[in-house]
Amino acid sequence: MKQTESGTILGHPKGLFILFFAELWERFSFYGMRAILVLYLTAETNAKFNPGLGWTSKEALSLYGWYMMMVYFMGIFGGAIADKWLGQKKSVLVGGILIILGQFSLAMRDLSFFYAGLVLLVMGVGLLKPNISTMVGALYPKGDSRRDSGFTIFYIGINIGAVLAPFIVGYFGEKVNWYLGFSLAGFGMILGQIVYVFGGKYLKGIGELLKSSEETAHLATKPLTKEDKDRMVLMLISFLIVMVFWAAYEQAGGLMNLYARDKIDRVVLGYEIPTSFFQSLHALYVVILGAPMAWAWTKWRKAGKESSAIYKMGIGSIIMSFGFVALMGAAYDVSLSALGKAPVYWLFLSYFLHVVAELSISPVALSFITKLSPAKYASLMMGTYFAITGLGNKVAGLLGEAAQDAGEMAIFTGITVFTLLLGILMLIFLKKLKALAHGAEDIVQ
Repeated sequence: MKQTESGTILGHPKGLFILFFAELWERFSFYGMRAILVLYLTAETNAKFNPGLGWTSKEALSLYGWYMMMVYFMGIFGGAIADKWLGQKKSVLVGGILIILGQFSLAMRDLSFFYAGLVLLVMGVGLLKPNISTMVGALYPKGDSRRDSGFTIFYIGINIGAVLAPFIVGYFGEKVNWYLGFSLAGFGMILGQIVYVFGGKYLKGIGELLKSSEETAHLATKPLTKEDKDRMVLMLISFLIVMVFWAAYEQAGGLMNLYARDKIDRVVLGYEIPTSFFQSLHALYVVILGAPMAWAWTKWRKAGKESSAIYKMGIGSIIMSFGFVALMGAAYDVSLSALGKAPVYWLFLSYFLHVVAELSISPVALSFITKLSPAKYASLMMGTYFAITGLGNKVAGLLGEAAQDAGEMAIFTGITVFTLLLGILMLIFLKKLKALAHGAEDIVQ
């Protein structure tokens, strides 16, 4: 790996913060659009104020599930394109341009442009998302202890964008005009691309096509060792918990979004909170809890206690189940309420527990993959991670659809049981899973 321009910020390469801000605005674009998508689809076409497409909740959740699956599933193709043809750096640039075109297509007030915009967004995120994450890992040499904390910083950047988006895009989209909301998401992506292009001097030698570099050309043809193959098996096993996690977590943009609109008492101190604002809760909690949780895990490890990536993901799955216990409490209160509404604190508690689970799984998995992946398949494995995330998102949509017939309580209970059992199984087989890393503690920690 070539050296980037000298100098660090907070002990990390300056390139980390270029990627931090680029991803911040990409996530602003993504989560802004996500916050208003199902609300726009289900808004009445003949409404006097801000009409939408008039779809049923089931139809909207079906499209949401397909979109969220494809937007992440394309990551496997984005990773392959980067590994074989463009390199990660150029893939991120092209992906960003496609996202900009996609967001403004959604704002064209025409159904054909709406579908074209979704296709452009799927292609753009597929190119950008896995490759920018892989570039973060490439900033650090093998065995660098700063890598995990670097990913935590990067993850906080993601969630600052996700906090801002529902307040800005969500407010103007829901309360002023849906198409204005989509346009604002596009302008956010433009800012991200500007930061990325002008910060390129801090990313020299990062994200280049392997076969185009004399220093790394041999990595493109180097055969996999037995350890490489075992570690890839370990990653594939970890992908199962990632898929289940996102199937549960992404209820936020679909089922929980509609649930907040229809069955949660959103009036606080005389003010009714717009439904889309709740989409910022996950990200807001991440920004608040990210550093304290990273510090807590560091103290835990220094105390000599188990802190491997597999352990953290197992614990995260169990905590996720507790978040859905809170939603079961909300569903129970709805059944007792004369107005059919549950107190808003259930939603705050559920989102809080989901984020504690997220911080135990998602940034850990990102760092985990960059450590374990053979160099020749680095982007492909990251793309596979996002493809699995996409499958989880599709399952989330299917669960949301099922809730329209079976009821929310049945779905919340099912997710609770499944995530709890999966987390327990991960902990039971912890030693066997770690053995696939061949005792490389610097890899599994």
